[in-house]
Amino acid sequence: MSWISTPPIVVPYDFSADSREAVNQAIALAGSGEGIHVIHVLGELSPADPGEVWHTVDENTRTQHATQAIRKELSDDKYKDVKINIAFGDPGEQICHYAEKLNASSIIISSHGRSSIMRVLLGSVADRVVRLADRPVIVLKKPRG
Repeated sequence: MSWISTPPIVVPYDFSADSREAVNQAIALAGSGEGIHVIHVLGELSPADPGEVWHTVDENTRTQHATQAIRKELSDDKYKDVKINIAFGDPGEQICHYAEKLNASSIIISSHGRSSIMRVLLGSVADRVVRLADRPVIVLKKPRG
């Protein structure tokens, strides 16, 4: 019997309801959680951060805590096959790098629907991913209302 696996789908996750909806949309598209790769990107620690100075916080502990928090949020049975990856650095770059590394078919990302002035001031991870990605990006927009 030949098993045909579909290419992975990468879904950035920031603990918002919108990013959970992106995971749900990816599962609906793929037919299951298998092949869905959730990525959460944490900022780099500052060398002056107390956890860094006292050696109580490092990338391993931060990865474990973030993974546990995501698993807690995505605890329903439909998420059991979803893979979780934690990265560090610039979210847009890390998301695109991870999708490239996996040879993902696409990236599904939520847009938080910020006004144009807020996007200028804060930037947008979704905008950055669209600009940097070398594969299709599906941006889920929340209807205004």
